[in-house]
Amino acid sequence: MVTLYGVSAGLGVPFIVAWTRRVNRRVLLSALLVILTLGNCVTALAPTFPLVLTTRLVMGFASGVFWAIGVSMAMRLVPERQASRAAAVVMSGISIAAVVGIPLGTVLESLTDWRATFLIWSGLSALVLLAVATVVPSLPSANAVPVREVFVLPLRNVPLRLVLCTVVLFVLGHFGAYAFVRPFLEAHTSAAPAFITMVLMIYGVGGAIGNFVAGHTVNRSLRGSFVAGGAGLVLSLLALLAVGHTQAGSIAALVLWGVSFGVVQLCQVNMTQAAAPDTFEAAMSLNTMAYNTSIAIGALIGGLFADHLGVTSVVWFGVALTVASLLLTLGTGRRAATPRVPGGELVSR
Repeated sequence: MVTLYGVSAGLGVPFIVAWTRRVNRRVLLSALLVILTLGNCVTALAPTFPLVLTTRLVMGFASGVFWAIGVSMAMRLVPERQASRAAAVVMSGISIAAVVGIPLGTVLESLTDWRATFLIWSGLSALVLLAVATVVPSLPSANAVPVREVFVLPLRNVPLRLVLCTVVLFVLGHFGAYAFVRPFLEAHTSAAPAFITMVLMIYGVGGAIGNFVAGHTVNRSLRGSFVAGGAGLVLSLLALLAVGHTQAGSIAALVLWGVSFGVVQLCQVNMTQAAAPDTFEAAMSLNTMAYNTSIAIGALIGGLFADHLGVTSVVWFGVALTVASLLLTLGTGRRAATPRVPGGELVSR
């Protein structure tokens, strides 16, 4: 269920964003929320597993499209000088929900059952749908392009190609290691499930803080913010290796990891926008495809390392790939386009 959701979220999004390039973005977001609402409802009531899998496949497509259009919609809703902060708000919501959602769903399931939990999510999705339809203004599609032009963008746009390579490297490293945080803590600190849940929630809060920090710094130095966040990721992984055998050390490492990832997460969105300001949605659809497929590949490679070399090797894998993304940015950053937010406002590198 999880794998199929992730694959469809990554591979389908460039096509769907291009095929809906003439659709008003408020209408498209509302349609995505309808799919989410109905998908959770069908999942709750489905009598067979194949129906659940099919539903998750469709929901994955919707999730990927939101990644591609959600940030750009937020950036268009505010004055140009606040675009980066608007993107930070969206990314912070994703960071918090990704961490809080799982334990909250577990609590609801323990109080009711798994089907009731999905029905509750369906109801919440319906409320958000009503809010979007009521509050979000009309947003005609601004810069989407046909499918045939989406996949040639990295060939013609060198800065975008470099950003996508950077995204692939840091996502492979980050999620390759993050997927094995729990077994690492269990092996090195004998951590109980409650402690691990607490640490991961602290990590999620750190990610939200990192998003907001980057929202203030990317306008001053986008490349510098990414380098600082990437360096923080490397240091946090090294700290986990050095002092992660204690609970205090693991908490400190995960806090730094969360904040640093939040910074890098927002920076890579702004780097994508800076590299392709006139085709941002198309570029973000490629970003989403690279991001989600790299999550799956990173977890797969991390699993191979864990099986054959032990769980500690997965953290070293994360260090190596994150360092590679940093070196790529440092070595090619000057070739990147000058960052600017929608509407043409220039911001310093």
